Amino acid sequence: MEELVSHDILSFYENKKVFVTGHTGFKGAWLSAWLNMAGAEVKGYALEPDDPNSLFEVLQSLETGASVIADIRDKEKLKKEILHFQPDLIFHLAAQPLVRRSYEIPAETFDVNVTGTANLLEAACSLKKKCTIVVVTTDKVYQNLEQNVMYNESHNLGGYDPYSASKACTELVVSSFRNSFFNHSNHNHHQKAIATARAGNVIGGGDWSKDRIIPDIIRSLQNSQEIIVRNPHAIRPWQHVLEPLSGYLLLGVLLDRDFFSYSTAYNFGPHPADHLSVKNLVEKAIDAWGTGAWKDASDKNQVHEAGILQLDISKASKELKWNPKLKADTAIDWTINWYKQPAENQAAFSLEQIKAFQDL
Repeated sequence: MEELVSHDILSFYENKKVFVTGHTGFKGAWLSAWLNMAGAEVKGYALEPDDPNSLFEVLQSLETGASVIADIRDKEKLKKEILHFQPDLIFHLAAQPLVRRSYEIPAETFDVNVTGTANLLEAACSLKKKCTIVVVTTDKVYQNLEQNVMYNESHNLGGYDPYSASKACTELVVSSFRNSFFNHSNHNHHQKAIATARAGNVIGGGDWSKDRIIPDIIRSLQNSQEIIVRNPHAIRPWQHVLEPLSGYLLLGVLLDRDFFSYSTAYNFGPHPADHLSVKNLVEKAIDAWGTGAWKDASDKNQVHEAGILQLDISKASKELKWNPKLKADTAIDWTINWYKQPAENQAAFSLEQIKAFQDL
């Protein structure tokens, strides 16, 4: 399957029409660039990026595909764009993706993540052609008991905070559409296949989101300030952004070929040894940067964020033959090296990292 990841996948996507929601976001921009490299015809649908220095803006010189700036909650606009484009595949990444922000806008978080997904799948029902759909959720969909447990796809869904709960609800929306409108028994009629991808905490160049650890680290290092760390002992399944994206691309290929076997949920995360504490991540990032310091800003009165979260990726490893390629140290080095690049070199460097990853 490694041969499939590095070569056959790219040839599969050549000349395919791929609709990417959330293409202005961190992961969506990387995915669009990778699909464009593979020769796909990409159409993105998303809101304007939050930051003028976003990866989407950085990659504009590469012309990674058509771009529609619109809201996933605008059901009629979304349906119109999908039906006009007639995609072969859809990767749904558009979301309100931040835990801390979900405490500020809980209802909007549910509206974007749950209703937005339902809007997308309802639009897909109107496509009178074969279409493969990968809906990206999160590792936080599980009912997290805050214990030393490796969560697999059979564990209960849950969610303490609004973001996590909204993504668990998204999984239920997908399951409902899969059972009703896209039922296996009627596949010859609807020709749709749908799976969900639950990725761990991604890091990589071009992320400037508020309240994410890597952007916080980089802003502090660039300004020669102490890095303020809210939850230094929290453990997360860190992985370079290209790791889960390779899983999404692989899942898209296999789902397109065999809707029956792969229409389910898959975890994409690191090997167990690469589940690091925030403190470990920060210290490794400082080492990669070459200088810096951090400060413990733990506050028992801050909003709740999980203290420990670990993913079991054995299902993806066994059924998809997908496995992460980068150790945690390497993933952090790749990330920091991206931010060290001068602005005029960041687009080209992004492509270099994609090519290097493909060759691993």
